[in-house]
Amino acid sequence: MAPESLLAAVDLGSNSFRLEIGRVGSHQRIERVEYLKETVRQGNGLNSRHELSQDAMQRGWECLARFGERLRGFAPAHVRAVATQTLREACNADDFVRRGSELLGFPIAIIPGEEEARLIYRGVSSSLPPSQNRRLVIDIGGRSTEIIIGQQSQTLQLASFALGSVSWSNRFFADGALSKSNFAQAVAAAKQALGQARFAYPGTAWDCAYASSGTANAVGDALTAQGMDGKVITLRKLRHLYDQLLEIGHVDKLRIPGLKEDRRPVVAGGISVMLAVVELLDINELEVAQGALRQGVLHDLLDHEPPADKELAEIQALQQDFGIDTGHAQRVERIAMQLWQAIEPENAPQGSSQALHIATQLHEVGMRVALSNYHRHGAYITEHCGLATWEPALRQRVTQLVLGHQGKLRKLEDAIEEPGLALPLMALRIAVQLCHTRRDPDIAGLQLKRAGTECKLSTPQGWMLAYPQSARLLEEEAMAWSKTPWSLRLQLR
Repeated sequence: MAPESLLAAVDLGSNSFRLEIGRVGSHQRIERVEYLKETVRQGNGLNSRHELSQDAMQRGWECLARFGERLRGFAPAHVRAVATQTLREACNADDFVRRGSELLGFPIAIIPGEEEARLIYRGVSSSLPPSQNRRLVIDIGGRSTEIIIGQQSQTLQLASFALGSVSWSNRFFADGALSKSNFAQAVAAAKQALGQARFAYPGTAWDCAYASSGTANAVGDALTAQGMDGKVITLRKLRHLYDQLLEIGHVDKLRIPGLKEDRRPVVAGGISVMLAVVELLDINELEVAQGALRQGVLHDLLDHEPPADKELAEIQALQQDFGIDTGHAQRVERIAMQLWQAIEPENAPQGSSQALHIATQLHEVGMRVALSNYHRHGAYITEHCGLATWEPALRQRVTQLVLGHQGKLRKLEDAIEEPGLALPLMALRIAVQLCHTRRDPDIAGLQLKRAGTECKLSTPQGWMLAYPQSARLLEEEAMAWSKTPWSLRLQLR
């Protein structure tokens, strides 16, 4: 891809330097093209006089030279490089930035903690589904921790505190001992450093909580590797990892499944800070978010506000990327939603209507891959498209509907027994059959009713003679449902 079509963000963190390159896709989405990360551990190079050592500067310069080679040809307006807490503290930061900017080929800006918090929230919110919830975001970096409350894409409150996984590991675990006393001192000191947050971020000020960046991902990966749900961090899970660290006893012996090599030297400090935050703010659950500082930088480079209806924008982007006939999709949606309303149970699972709406708009998304088995290609796309920020349960249901809207029903196995899947799917499949001519079908007088597991579709007199192919497709549909716990009885006249 030509550099002029790309944006790039360089994040000079205290533990790692990162380069993310994105392409501006349909409807102003930013699609990742390349991601480079190097564990520079520049935060370890600060001495007691806040001077960055020559070795630490050299490691950083060598990394920036490599990033600079990749960024040759990029326009200055398409690249932003930001440095955070280590260079905020370093008294010789200007020396590093001057040489580093030359090697990178673009100016490096040392940003204030509040700007870092704003960019982090913008990056996190770009990866989340639309919601009116007030979101608490915790980002534990190498030498700073950002705490933000925001709604949609806007920050409501933000703060940056000078503690993180690298600084706390150096301060409290410098001897490598993973002891109770070291952890107790680390957690107590973190709570003291974060003391203002207890009153500034009460539980009444936010509705849900997220954790982003290195420490959160490291904890999530470790939990997942041990058979636990790594997408949600709780105090109980953190204490489980804490107990493992105590049992291991020393950083040199640290071997926890899922914990990457570059995280081992700093994981004790990171978990100490996370324990302090969770206990101090009385957080029940922290969902691990995918967005971070560099995504926020990319969105700032794009300089646009996220769409008011993010779900609609994501659907429209997929429709555009995969050449979907939107007029036909809307036709199928109108008929399917009308049929669904006629058979929708009173206790329908939350999100059933939303899943059906999305599936009708995307049921032909696989056709650009191949017409044969296009429903299977479409299901793969909806399941794995990372640019659509649907909740996991919603994504699963959309994928099932796209997969099941065509062909035999046995591929859905036991899931077809659920009314929350079977009934929306029946509405979708009937709508697809009725719209087979890709024109508005004649549904005047057509009725669909449900009694238990049986649905009855009836047509007015003369309909069968007027639409013989539609009638045949409906008969095949009834046969398909006869092999499931559900039935579709036809009264075609």
